[in-house]
Amino acid sequence: MRFRALLAGLVLPCALWFVLPVGTIAQSRLSNLQDKIQSTQRQVERKKGSERVLTTEISGYNRKIDALQGDISGLTDRVTRLQADLDRKRSVLARIQSDLREQRARRVRLQARLLQARGVLSRRLVELYESDRPDLITVLLNSKGFADLIERQEFISRINEQDRHIIELVADAKRDATSNAKQLAVLEGKQRIITAQVLRRRDAIAAARGQLVDKRDTYAGARATRANRLGSIRESRHALEGKLDDLRAEEQKIQNALSAASGVPTLPAGPIRGNGQLIWPVNGPITSPFCEPRAWEACHPGIDIGVPAGTPIRAAAAGTVALMQNEASSGGYGNFTCIAHTASMSTCYAHQSRFATSMGAHVAQGQVIGYSGCTGRCYGDHLHFEVRINGQVTNPLNYL
Repeated sequence: MRFRALLAGLVLPCALWFVLPVGTIAQSRLSNLQDKIQSTQRQVERKKGSERVLTTEISGYNRKIDALQGDISGLTDRVTRLQADLDRKRSVLARIQSDLREQRARRVRLQARLLQARGVLSRRLVELYESDRPDLITVLLNSKGFADLIERQEFISRINEQDRHIIELVADAKRDATSNAKQLAVLEGKQRIITAQVLRRRDAIAAARGQLVDKRDTYAGARATRANRLGSIRESRHALEGKLDDLRAEEQKIQNALSAASGVPTLPAGPIRGNGQLIWPVNGPITSPFCEPRAWEACHPGIDIGVPAGTPIRAAAAGTVALMQNEASSGGYGNFTCIAHTASMSTCYAHQSRFATSMGAHVAQGQVIGYSGCTGRCYGDHLHFEVRINGQVTNPLNYL
C-alpha cells in the first residue's frame, strides 16, 4: 500500500470520524465514553505522578530523620559519658571540699595557736625588758616588726632555751598558717575550674541535642503532612480507577453491540509482548514484511500482521492521536489511525474495521485504539502497521 498522505510527516488537514451504519446514537455514546475514559486516564496518571513525588519526598524525610536520630543517639551517649565524668569530678570535688573543711578547721586551730604563742612571747618580752638587759632591748628596738624579730638570729642567740622554744612555736605556727592558706586557695581554684568545665561541656551537648530533636520533629511533621496528602491522593486515584473500570466496561458493551450490529465480531485483546521500544499492536504472524515488492506498488512501507477481524489493536507506545481517516478519505489504507509518540516517532495502523479512540486523545501504551478488519485496499483481514521517524517509513522490527 502507498501511504501518500503521510509523506510530509503526518500533516494532513482535518481527520474524519468513521461512522458505522448501525446508528449514530450508539457511536456518539461511544465517542463520549472514550473522551471520558481519556480524561479519567489522564487524571489517574496525574495522581500517580503526585504519588511518586510525595513518595520520594517522604523517603527523603525518612533518610533525614534516620540521620538525625543517629546524631541524637550519639549526642545522648556523649551526654551520658559526660554525666559519668561529671559524677567522678564531683566525687573528686567532694574529697577536695572535705580537705578544704579540714584545712579551714586546722587554720582556725593554727591561728588560735599562733595567737597563744604570740601572747606568751609578748609576756616574755616584757619580762626581759623589766630584767634590764640592754643588749636584748637594742635588738628589740632595731626590729621592723614581730615577724622580723622572731627571725633575727641575734635575737635568738640572746635568749635562753625556754624563750627559744616559745619563738620556734610562734614561727612554726606562722609557717603552717601561711602554707594552709595557699593550699586552701589551690583547692578552691581547682573546684571552680573543674565544675565550670564539666558543666559547660554538658550544657553545650544538651543544647545541640535539643536542636537536633527540634529539627527531627520538624521533619517528622512535614513527613506526616505529606503522608496524609499521599493517602488522600491514593484514595482519590482508587476512586478514579474504579470509575475508569466502569467506563471501560460500558465502552465494551457498546463496542460489542456495534460489532454485533455490523457483523464483525469483537475478539479479546491478546497478551502484550515485545522486547524493544514498542510493543506489538496485535499478536499474529507477519504475512507481508517491510518493503516487499507488490504488483500495485513499488514497496511495502510497513508490515502486515495476520489476525482475524475484530482483534483489538493496542497502541505500540503512549502518545497522542495525530491522524484519523476513514476509508473514504485515506485511499487504500481504509480506516486509519496514526499516533505521535515523540517529536520524531509515530506509528500508524491501517485497515481497521472500526475505531476505539478519538482525534487528539492521549493514549497509554497497550491501550486498545481500534479493531482489525479489511477496509480499504486489502486481500483479507489483517493489520497494516507502520513506524515513521521524522515522517519517513522505517522497518518496525527495529523497534519491536
